[in-house]
Amino acid sequence: MRTAILASGRGSNLQALIEACQNGSLPIEIVAVGSDQLETGALKRAEAAGIPTRVFLVRDYPHRQAQEEDLLIWMRENRVELLLLAGYMRVLGSEFIRQANFPVVNIHPSLLPAFPGLHAQRQAVEYGVKVSGCTVHLVDEGLDSGPIILQEAVPVLPGDTEESLAQRILVVEHRIYPEAVRLLVLGKVERTGRRVQILQKEGLA
Repeated sequence: MRTAILASGRGSNLQALIEACQNGSLPIEIVAVGSDQLETGALKRAEAAGIPTRVFLVRDYPHRQAQEEDLLIWMRENRVELLLLAGYMRVLGSEFIRQANFPVVNIHPSLLPAFPGLHAQRQAVEYGVKVSGCTVHLVDEGLDSGPIILQEAVPVLPGDTEESLAQRILVVEHRIYPEAVRLLVLGKVERTGRRVQILQKEGLA
């Protein structure tokens, strides 16, 4: 499945996806990586893997819709069948989601619907929850509100900071994001309204 990835930062989840492709456990072809930032770690990781990259700076467009229209054109040119968000720090607009003729998937560092939006790990620590985690979900027109594919819990330890919790969650993200994408492209994700059922998960490579 021809896949594009959007990322804004270091690109560690992007790297996990690239490595899963390289070792044969993830049956997708990453055909393009885009970013809304210059000189990001994600772009460098993509370039090191020989994946074409492009930057879509918000300041280069008169408004957000124009940037998203350019993103859609770029994806059509690359014949994209799947879009993955890997630390992309901009919310895609409703019109983008409506026009995209392919699944859009995101990973978020909390057990949604708890702590959507930015700084989810900080929110978890400040709220005093005992368990946090990460969620892979389909993207809809809301904020981190799409149907959930996979989740995994991570304990919040006494003395945790935003940074220490984020690091432990990130380890889990690197494992479950490729797994969730693999299930999706193999047709093992069955959606009924908001509910997602994983079919025959056991035994998958």
